Amino acid sequence: MADLPPLREVIARHGLSASKALGQNFLFDEQLLDRIAAIPGDLAGKPVLEVGPGPGGLTRALLRAGARVTAIEMDRRCLPALAELGEAFPGRLRVIEGDALKLDHSELMGGEPFAVLSNLPYNVGTALFVRWLGGEAWPPQWTSLTLMFQQEVAQRIVAQPGGSAYGRLAVLAQWRSAAKLAMKVHRSAFTPPPKVMSAIVHVEPGEMPEGVSARILERLTEAAFGQRRKMLRQSLKGVPGAVAALEAIGINPQRRAETVTVDEFVHIARLLTQGR
Repeated sequence: MADLPPLREVIARHGLSASKALGQNFLFDEQLLDRIAAIPGDLAGKPVLEVGPGPGGLTRALLRAGARVTAIEMDRRCLPALAELGEAFPGRLRVIEGDALKLDHSELMGGEPFAVLSNLPYNVGTALFVRWLGGEAWPPQWTSLTLMFQQEVAQRIVAQPGGSAYGRLAVLAQWRSAAKLAMKVHRSAFTPPPKVMSAIVHVEPGEMPEGVSARILERLTEAAFGQRRKMLRQSLKGVPGAVAALEAIGINPQRRAETVTVDEFVHIARLLTQGR
């Protein structure tokens, strides 16, 4: 195993500081990073995609766990530190300079199944998450998502119906996947410490319900939760056939979106898919 200098030393030597504009917060606790890398199980020899590695804290832990890492980084300042890490683990780290939102991840990973592990930059985390969960092709190429979010966002992903945290993210994460809160991370673990607490969500793909278009479900939840304080008959009237589908299923159109279960949303989306 490569004998690496402490992360703080690497960051000081390269004159790195966390960029507010890029939503960066660095993690230095190597024991904590090793625990994060262990969440998806044995990574030895397996391909892993990491977005926003920064100076490579989590990357080190993934490489120590035996993973083959493809890291997407848009902050040019971090590339020399990552290059050093690549030299310490020959042939196991590939760094792509670019914007993860603009790259085709499946193509990047060469069509091979891969795990995603990332301390996501706060400003792109939700957009990437929704993208990974989307698409008609299922199961996806990723085998699991292990992602760091602000704790409030993490709680929205695993929320159950009836509370204010339950919304579109919960439905998208739960209708054909299993999502759980894997670990909470105190703000003091980061440099600089963010104003909020963080948490790691672990998602594994499940069975996709038959006869449901992912795009229709996405559109349905977007409309329902876009005006979450309104009754369904109001919030869904812009989605052709949705209000009629409520009546066909026996869902009271006076209910609000936050009371509608994941299974009920799937049922509505199935009727709309059939009616296309």
